[in-house]
Amino acid sequence: MSRAVHNAAGHGDGRRPVASWLRVAPTGFVLAWGGNHFTPLLHVYETLGGYAPWQANLLLGMYVLGIVPGMLLAAALSDRYGRKPLTIAGLLAAMIASSLLAAGMGSFVVLCAGRVLAGIGVGVGMSVGSSWIKELSDPAHDATATAISGAKRSSLTLTLGFAIGAGVTGSLAQFAPLPGQLPYAAHLLLCLLAAAALLTAPESLPRELRARGSLRDDLRVPSAAHPVFMRLVLPAAPWVFAAAGVAYAILPSTVEDRIGDSATIYATALTVLTLGIGALAQGTVGLLNRLTRGRALLVGMSGMTAGMILAAVASDLHSPVMVVGVAALLGASYGVCVVAGLIIAQSLATPRDLAGITGVYYSLSYLGFLLPTILAALTPVLPYTGGLVIVAGICALCLMFVAIGLRRPNWSAQDPAGPTADPAAPMQDPTAADDGTDRTTAADLTLSR
Repeated sequence: MSRAVHNAAGHGDGRRPVASWLRVAPTGFVLAWGGNHFTPLLHVYETLGGYAPWQANLLLGMYVLGIVPGMLLAAALSDRYGRKPLTIAGLLAAMIASSLLAAGMGSFVVLCAGRVLAGIGVGVGMSVGSSWIKELSDPAHDATATAISGAKRSSLTLTLGFAIGAGVTGSLAQFAPLPGQLPYAAHLLLCLLAAAALLTAPESLPRELRARGSLRDDLRVPSAAHPVFMRLVLPAAPWVFAAAGVAYAILPSTVEDRIGDSATIYATALTVLTLGIGALAQGTVGLLNRLTRGRALLVGMSGMTAGMILAAVASDLHSPVMVVGVAALLGASYGVCVVAGLIIAQSLATPRDLAGITGVYYSLSYLGFLLPTILAALTPVLPYTGGLVIVAGICALCLMFVAIGLRRPNWSAQDPAGPTADPAAPMQDPTAADDGTDRTTAADLTLSR
């Protein structure tokens, strides 16, 4: 009996078994939680910890230093040793990170170390964990899965972790004692629960498909040089988390004088709003791709550009109400872009570099989280409003690049050689409808003139 049939059949006593991907999802959820639960605590570190705004924002972006190597190196190692060992290592890194952050309120160095380790955990979750969920959403493991189920499940798992983690942490910081310690203790408890489920999850990468060359060769991701990736994914990816960073790290700072002692819970609400709407928007990507013939990424980037323009206006007006509306728009744009870009990136990968291309995609995306640090550091010479005007202009330029990229002739996803590839060769279909009907062809992702 095949695994798919066995999974669909359930147990003999009538109980349905837990889907394999659901055994991995809690770990992805808590890894994302651990990466983002610092965000609503920025005001806590500035007031109780005595850190300057640029230091607090640096701590926010510090975990990018862990995310990028965590994604790329962990992805290569997982292609060699399997998904499960690396995901367990990422979970351990996240637990150590929360321990350091709970104990390090008085030490900037310890906090930096904790944030880097948290970044490593998020990096593993976003590259290895996402690849594992995608592979466990294959018909061999899940007879109910569709062509885009893996990308949707992994991105939604991470987004919910980002959103709920920030919401719970901010609420504990605002209303419970020990705001610098209790949120991290809650995360540690959740990590232990996720570990119990993770240990029962099946490995998804067969030994015969694992990388066997040198690790240096494994770190190479040929599909990242594909023209489709360069022209569509590269200019769009950094704006995924740049939007999130602006919505709930920069915009709350522009209205602090209007909200007073409610700064922490206000920032928490913005974080949950941004990521909650982002989670809902992710479910619309398949429909958007069908309605626009593969232009969901263009739709997301258009919303992103409009959101950045309005962010500059909201900053200038110091309007808490307008900031909420802008955060909602940026959240929706984030949700569309993160899935649309991931679908395109993963459609270019072979089984051996799926984790690699996922890691490259999310590494590029997370570079955007450095934007709040840059804007905060420039405030002595460039107020937030001026910085956001420049950001909006750069975002509009990237939107133009994506629009041009969608109008270029189609190339094969199987050959990263670029224009020399057969223009008629089909790309793996990443935009199939959930019900298996009305499939948007992959050629629609790179429309010819």
